[in-house]
Amino acid sequence: MEEQIPDLNLFMMCKEPNRAAFSVLPPPFYFDLCRPEELDIWMAFPFDEAETAAKYKNYMEDYFENVYASQKEAFFSRCLFVRSPSGEPVGTCFLWKAYGKWNTLHWFKVKKEYEGRGIGRGVLTKLLSEPGELPVFLHTQPGSYRAVKLYSDFGFELLTDRMVGRRENHLRECLPILQKYMPPSDYQALRFAKAPLEFLQTVSSSDISEF
Repeated sequence: MEEQIPDLNLFMMCKEPNRAAFSVLPPPFYFDLCRPEELDIWMAFPFDEAETAAKYKNYMEDYFENVYASQKEAFFSRCLFVRSPSGEPVGTCFLWKAYGKWNTLHWFKVKKEYEGRGIGRGVLTKLLSEPGELPVFLHTQPGSYRAVKLYSDFGFELLTDRMVGRRENHLRECLPILQKYMPPSDYQALRFAKAPLEFLQTVSSSDISEF
């Protein structure tokens, strides 16, 4: 059933992290950075199947070129990996200053076989504990309803603006999907907000979606 969930846009914003949701990364997993020689591993990370990763390889290469290539040093100093004791990357995420101005959460992913172990919560705790400017923005999809629940735990609110930059915000279409797949208490806990006007103006000024 989950494979039938349409790939629609959802946007979220965290104005103040909920520290009650914070949790340390469970051992024996540990934090590290993505190394330049691991770039292909990182590009394949969002996809559960190798054939899907291959299908979207050109997309990921173009995204890297458009958003990160001019700041490679910053990318490799920010792109976080969670590693197993063997050194295998099992999770990733990082904060990125989109459009040179706004903190955004990028490419949050835990490998499917490692879900449910507290890794994602540990990653978000680390990133939202870092000193930096708030709010933090992110883009997600209704198929990532488990992540939406986790984001909500940490204080992220769903944006209600109809357009975010050049992309349509499909909140109205996504809410019935979230209600269908999320436990009722998690769905009822979702909160909503309008994005700051200055943020909307910034993301509308570029043809490239940097988050």
